Amino acid sequence: MRLERYSYMKRNRIKAYFDHFPDSPVIFSKIGSYYFVYVIQWSEYDPIVLRRDLEEMEWLLNKELGLNEEYINRRSYRND
Repeated sequence: MRLERYSYMKRNRIKAYFDHFPDSPVIFSKIGSYYFVYVIQWSEYDPIVLRRDLEEMEWLLNKELGLNEEYINRRSYRND
């Protein structure tokens, strides 16, 4: 999967488009110092979005923004 494009929105949100889901914009929200998927405006022309797709989308956007270290160190990702 590739991040095609993204744009900033109000209230610390980003709208992004991915090549596997071209008709379904993904809205990310900032929590702490990284972004997570807030909502997907899913289109019936795209395949169903699975949890692993959501995780890959989060990883790709945070990597693009240079926040991959913060994303990796988030509480839910660590194996404590």
